[in-house]
Order: sequence, then structure tokens, then C-alpha cells
Amino acid sequence: MRFDATGKVSLDHIYTQPDPRSYFRLLRPLGYCVPQQAKPYFAKLIKEYRESQHVTVPKVLDIGCSYGINAALLKYDATMDELYARYDDEGREGESREALLARDRELSRLRRPAQPIRFVGLDTSGSALSYALEAGFLDDAVHADLEDHEPTPRQRAQFAGTDLVISTGCLGYVTERTLGRVIEAQGTRRPWMAHFVLRMFPFDPVERALAGLGYRTIRVEEVFKQRRFASSQEQALVLERMSAAGVDARGLEAEGWMYAQLFLSRPHDIPGPNDPNRERN
Repeated sequence: MRFDATGKVSLDHIYTQPDPRSYFRLLRPLGYCVPQQAKPYFAKLIKEYRESQHVTVPKVLDIGCSYGINAALLKYDATMDELYARYDDEGREGESREALLARDRELSRLRRPAQPIRFVGLDTSGSALSYALEAGFLDDAVHADLEDHEPTPRQRAQFAGTDLVISTGCLGYVTERTLGRVIEAQGTRRPWMAHFVLRMFPFDPVERALAGLGYRTIRVEEVFKQRRFASSQEQALVLERMSAAGVDARGLEAEGWMYAQLFLSRPHDIPGPNDPNRERN
């Protein structure tokens, strides 16, 4: 079992397959569930944005989108249990990628969202993005590593007009550098943001960078299960990292699960959900 520089087990290979089956087969025994927990928070934020900003079809950028999981959950009201059953079905072991795509396209045809959303995915895995696009989960895809490279003119055009930026687990690997480049592509626009970030990764550098770009950030008090540790060694490495950072893992990661926190960032002139000066209906 290989571990990355953060102490987490390396799962890079499941993000580069031609379809999502390896992704779901590996993560199912680990109870990976953060997209499901994030779903109602994202849905509420999208609804609030649509109504307050008078935008009929919000454009959502999902950073680290992989196979378009968040898009499938939000656009077509799928669930993680449903996707696990869909992609980790032994009876369909020999099914071709084309047959799997056909079933996914049927899902997108049968479940038209009551309130339309446009999803753009950003990821470093071209194969995952390709699948999500062909399945109809994503409406557009940006294959780029913005940690090391500025976006191209075409990529900047794809980012332009983004209303909301979301992520479920990539921050910590992705930093404020990527977020800054996405924001710079907006010109004077400032999309709302919602990021689920593992507690092992400090959010302070991101929050400071966003503040410099005109944002204020709040942290939701609740914590959210991400997945079980893949081994006792992974748990020990992560707990060591958290201890060194002064993060108390008692009652949470020490019990065998990785946990995330939700950070909501909005432009300074937009009231947050807990703002005492927020207008009441």
C-alpha cells in the first residue's frame, strides 16, 4: 500500500480509468460518502444563488470533479448508494464502457432537473472528464492543472461566467493558487464558493487569499464523514500529521473515519447565511 506526501493512501489510479467502476469498487468498502453529505448544502446554496441573483441557470464549477459525481447527484437527484449499485454490480462485470455510458445517458434523459443547472468540471484526469462529459453529467470540462500552469485563453473562456465554485475533497492537494486563477478568469465577477475540506488540511492560507480577493469566509460548525481509513497505517500517518498541526482528532479521526469541514466564501457585499444584517423575508 502506497502513501502520498500527506500520509493518505495513494488512490491516484482510480481517477484515471476509462469509466468509474474502479473508483466505486475501491471506495465502497471504505464508506466514501462526502458527496452525499454535501448534496443538500450545495442544493441549498444553488437555490439561494438562483433566487437572490436572479439567475435562471446557475453555472457551477466543480474543482476536482473526477467522473462528475457531484453533478450526477445534483442535476439528476442521484444518490451515492444508487451510483455504488450502478458501478459496482458484479452482474455487469463484463459490460462495455459504451453500454455503461448508454445507461448513464438514459439516466440524464429520464431525470430532467426541475431547476436547470450548468455543470463545468475541472480535473487533471482527462479520462474521468471524458466519461463525465459523454455520460451527460457535465456540460463542459476543463482538463488542466492550475497549480502549475496558468489557464489557456480557451480555458479562461470556459471559466468565465461561473456563478458558484464547489469541491468535495480536493483542497489540500489543490491550493489557493488554483482558486485564484479561476477567480482571475472572471474579471470583476466573484462567484460564491463552498468547499468541503478534510480536517487534516489547514484552510487558513486559502481563506487569507480569498480575503485578498474580496471574500469573507465562514466555517460551518458541523463535521462530515468522508471515508474510513484504508488501513491502520494510514490512520496513524494522518493522526501524526494532525497532531503536528495542532488539530484534535479525539472522537473523530481517532475513531477510524476521516472528516471534512465546510467553508462557505462569498463576496464581501453578499450577506452570509448567518449574517445578522441579512435581510429577512
